Amino acid sequence: MPEPTLVLLVAVIVAALAFDYINGFHDTANAIATCVSTRALSVRSAIIMAAGLNFVGAMVSTKVAATIGKGIVDASEITQMVVLAGVIGAIFWNLVTWYYGLPSSSSHAIIGGLVGSVVAHAGTAALHWAGLKKIIMVLLLSPVIGALFGFIFMVGMMWAFRNKAPYALNKNFRKLQIVSAAVMAFSHGTADAQKSMGVITMALVSYGTLATFEVPTWVKVSCAVAMALGTAAGGWRIIKTVGHDFVKLQPVHGFCVETASAGVILGASAMGLPTSTTHVITSSILGVGLSKRMSAVNWTVAYRIVCAWIITIPASASVGFVSYIVLSPFLGR
Repeated sequence: MPEPTLVLLVAVIVAALAFDYINGFHDTANAIATCVSTRALSVRSAIIMAAGLNFVGAMVSTKVAATIGKGIVDASEITQMVVLAGVIGAIFWNLVTWYYGLPSSSSHAIIGGLVGSVVAHAGTAALHWAGLKKIIMVLLLSPVIGALFGFIFMVGMMWAFRNKAPYALNKNFRKLQIVSAAVMAFSHGTADAQKSMGVITMALVSYGTLATFEVPTWVKVSCAVAMALGTAAGGWRIIKTVGHDFVKLQPVHGFCVETASAGVILGASAMGLPTSTTHVITSSILGVGLSKRMSAVNWTVAYRIVCAWIITIPASASVGFVSYIVLSPFLGR
């Protein structure tokens, strides 16, 4: 019979890959909602493109994985049970928000889940407050920057093409939007798949398989494949909320949204900062909508989205905390 710690390690890896898969279909809207809503691509074509580029993006860098794996909690307090309970908290919240079609942050969910499980295991002293402050500041600021970039980009486009007929302009931007959606899908992979890479590598270090925090190639490939498969499964509930219900978009708007969002996400990923692709692209859509007029934004949907954002970390942390308390007597600390 396998040792309990090995059983837990396998459980952590399976749970982390499940989280990556769910993240794929939960966050598919980040990359393709705008190009689907403007009919630049069919849902099928958009999902296939996003899945492939999510995989490529996930293989490019591990800076965000290192931030998640080393910047949140004291490594000496990380156990297999802590990681497993944290991932359960993140999975639970992702499934709840997916069911209700709310584009919440998988980044916030995994951070919240890990914080809750660590506090249950060792108390608040085990948290790296400086690292958490840095991560949360980026997660809070990135939507503001996304909205600002989306607004400025859209205003610039409106001025640059002010003499162009709307029909001809949107016809041309429908082709350009495919390119911007591809870049957005790539940036989603660079940011989101790395969170599960960080979780699995954290567990491998805790088990003793790795002496230092360095993401193995098989972990990179596994997480990239899991996210790509999840993306291929689609996520129409959230695509509808982001691409149809929030702000009505034309191809030129979609191009501005995706270009502004990808710039913010790729810049943050290059610095190892875990942005929320959900928050960035949703706020970019808000910025583009505001460049048209206040009434272009469905403020009821905006309110629901912001409420989901606010409670994501407390909700996932609570589930992570409870999961640890419930499971640790049976599976070990």
